[in-house]
Order: sequence, then structure tokens, then C-alpha cells
Amino acid sequence: MTADLPDHVLRNRSAWDRWAVDYVAAGEREWRLEPGHETWGIWGIPESDVHLLPEVAGLDTIEFGCGTGYVSAWLARRGARAVGIDNSEAQLATARRLQDEHDLHFPLLHGNAEDVPFPDASFDLVISEYGASIWADPYRWVPEAARLLRPGGRITFLVNGLVLVLCMLDDENEPATASMVRPYRGLHRLEWESDESVNFHLGYGDWIRLLRANDFEVENLVELWPAEGSTTNYPFVTGDWARNWPSEEVWMARKRG
Repeated sequence: MTADLPDHVLRNRSAWDRWAVDYVAAGEREWRLEPGHETWGIWGIPESDVHLLPEVAGLDTIEFGCGTGYVSAWLARRGARAVGIDNSEAQLATARRLQDEHDLHFPLLHGNAEDVPFPDASFDLVISEYGASIWADPYRWVPEAARLLRPGGRITFLVNGLVLVLCMLDDENEPATASMVRPYRGLHRLEWESDESVNFHLGYGDWIRLLRANDFEVENLVELWPAEGSTTNYPFVTGDWARNWPSEEVWMARKRG
């Protein structure tokens, strides 16, 4: 029942149901990308440059905060048994339409990635690109990912770069500055002047401690750098800024066992 959901889940559900229409075109574009031609993040960085996708043929995967479902579509085309879960029914409506258009179907769940209705050890990969990785509480979704993963399973998640988060203004329509505007210590829950949404970010030490506490071994932290001349539709960061400091980062870890 929605009354039992945490405040941030309800607020983000409302926000993303409203924003979903703005992400239809991007979803349609990303669904058309074939294996080897996928692109990541707000700068469209090629998978061939960063190699974020492991070998997934024959594996069970779940995308936390799948939105329009394109990352799960990429995984399915690479041979995975993909599943997506998202907090927004409006986003999932686009995902289901695109499944029909591309004749590529996999389970899509409307729900909260902090409490996923699958048994323990159901998956080999948990992945999130700006999904639950920033819109759910990491102290809830990381333990849930650990519960769902089999021994040796992997977690891969893309988030805003920590330096960017520290330099972003409260008004997300204004570009990040070259100075820090919020404290690093105690970084966790962030709210914004421009909308009702809530997102979450941690410092590097807190991420490492949280992952280790949930039986993960960190394997890599990949900082994403846009190419010269790259542009983005997001006003909170400029290309010049993002070529000097990392605006996006990807954590990759493996569950021990």
C-alpha cells in the first residue's frame, strides 16, 4: 500500500510520473541502440570507450529504477534474462510500449527498489543508471541488492560525480560552480528548491563502508569524461566543467562468496 511507503518514495513517484513525458524521446533513442553501440549518462559516452557492461549471456539481471527500460533492453539483447523495476507507472508505460514496438519483452515491475518482491539470490547482476542509485536511499537499496544477488554476482551503478554534487546549486536549473556549496561531511539526502523530489548521494568513504558492510568487494570506480564538443540537455552542469571535474561516476562491485 502506498501509505506504507517512505516519504521519499512517494515524493519521487509523484515527480517521475509528472516528468515521464519528458523522457519518452530519450527512451525511444536508447532503445534503438544495438549491442556495442550503447551510450551512458548525460553525455552519451559510448560503451565501447568505458566497458561498463559485463558478459551477461545466460544471466539473470535486474535494473533498479529502470525508467523507460532501455538498459534492460540492452542486457536482453546481449542474452540476459532481464527484469526491470521502477517507482513510476508512467515511465513503465513508455517501457511497455517500446517493448511492443521492438518485440523485446521482459518483466517490468511497478515498485520500490528498496523492497523488491523476489527471493534471496535470484540474480547475477544488479544495475542502475541514475535510477534507484540516486532516487532511493542507499542504506536501503544496497542491502536489498546484496540480498537479491547470488555469491559472485555484480552490482554496477552510475551516479552524479561526488565533486559535482558538492558544487551543484540548490536550483538545478543553474550550472555547477567551481566552488563547493554544500558540506561533504554527512552527505546523504538532498532536496531541491525547484521540485518535490528527493535524491541521495554519499561520500567515497561512506560508499565503501556501505558496500563492504553488505559483503561487496569494490572492483572499480570509473569516472566518465565527455568528449570535446559534447553537449547535454541538463542545465546543472556545463561541458567545460565536466571536462575538468568528473560529473558522473560508475561504481562496480562483486558480492563475495
